[in-house]
Amino acid sequence: MLDHPEKYYSHYYAYYRRRLAPKVDVRIVILVTVVAISIFQYYSWWASYTEAITYLSTVPKYRIQATEIAKQLGLLNKTKEKGKNRRSKDEIREQEEEIIRDIIKNKIDIKGGYQKPEILDILLCKIVLFPYCLCAYVVWYCKWIYRFTICREEYGDEEKLYVIRKNMKMSQAQFDSLEEEQRETLLKRQLWIKDNYEVSSSGSGRGQQKLL
Repeated sequence: MLDHPEKYYSHYYAYYRRRLAPKVDVRIVILVTVVAISIFQYYSWWASYTEAITYLSTVPKYRIQATEIAKQLGLLNKTKEKGKNRRSKDEIREQEEEIIRDIIKNKIDIKGGYQKPEILDILLCKIVLFPYCLCAYVVWYCKWIYRFTICREEYGDEEKLYVIRKNMKMSQAQFDSLEEEQRETLLKRQLWIKDNYEVSSSGSGRGQQKLL
């Protein structure tokens, strides 16, 4: 210390830094954090999905579809029992609402932001499956280049919709939420062709809003 007083405090700091450093493995901390985020993510999605189902049961489009399916299955007739098993109007209405919500959940194909949460969409699964997804994307992209750039094949409807979605800069969930009639309109207007899309979107300056 007398020979090198300027190094005294650096040695002092290094000693206590090692002495007081946490002994927990950083990998365990990262894993626990990812698992906690994934659990929170999944249950928050389920909560949002349940709220969305309750809302969709009030939307005429989905309510009419669910009511028709319930009538075909004879589920609504069971709520109108007579005799000793007869229920009050409030109980019948509540049961009918529950039937409609169940049908919207299980029978009607809901896409976009309202779709049912999938376990594969959580952060933990995405991290685990990332190498596979990356390899699958590389293979798909190579096939795309070979078919449509080198061989100059014509696009099918699926490929046309993919290019349209990319031109419109929409996520897959946003594009899936479009009505079938809207997709047909996009195909009829040949918006997979870049020039057609630019002409169509430059008229009012609203771009994507005008297309929909």
